[in-house]
Amino acid sequence: MAAMASRIRLEDRECPLSTTVEHVGEWWTLLILHDAFDGYTRFDQFQESLGISSSMLTTRLKTLVADGLLERRPYQTNPVRHEYVLTELGRSLRPVVVALAAWGNSRLTPAERSMILIDAHSGEEVEPVVVDAKTGRRLDDSDTYVFTAGPAASDAMRHRYAARPTTPAEAAGLPQARTEQQIK
Repeated sequence: MAAMASRIRLEDRECPLSTTVEHVGEWWTLLILHDAFDGYTRFDQFQESLGISSSMLTTRLKTLVADGLLERRPYQTNPVRHEYVLTELGRSLRPVVVALAAWGNSRLTPAERSMILIDAHSGEEVEPVVVDAKTGRRLDDSDTYVFTAGPAASDAMRHRYAARPTTPAEAAGLPQARTEQQIK
């Protein structure tokens, strides 16, 4: 983890995107998580599915356990063998993996897709999108939905987004009352 942190800019160390990539931004990590979402739990299952070396798989699984995305549990006592089960935190990454796969498929014709997401009950293919939980509106419009500094942002993060509107009134170009924090 420390090696990854040195590759990012100082202001990005607090950025949720940067910290997430620190945990899951490595090629094998995403593929292991994908297999875990498909029900794989054992070392040999991951290795056979991915064609990954034992040493690389061991390293990645240790990292996923240390990061709290997988839990290592014994499933056999003689000899002792372990399985790797998704934690609640690990399961919460499924929509991210689904969105990445959907983005990959969006660039292909239906006939070129080697994996699709379907409704398990109807068998119908679904089209995953990321939406706002309050309104149900798609978030893929970068003119409508923008990032800005949050309440815990450092000065560097605030500077990064200084030119961005932070409220609907600012986005619409309307005057607004200044908060006590803005006055200071």
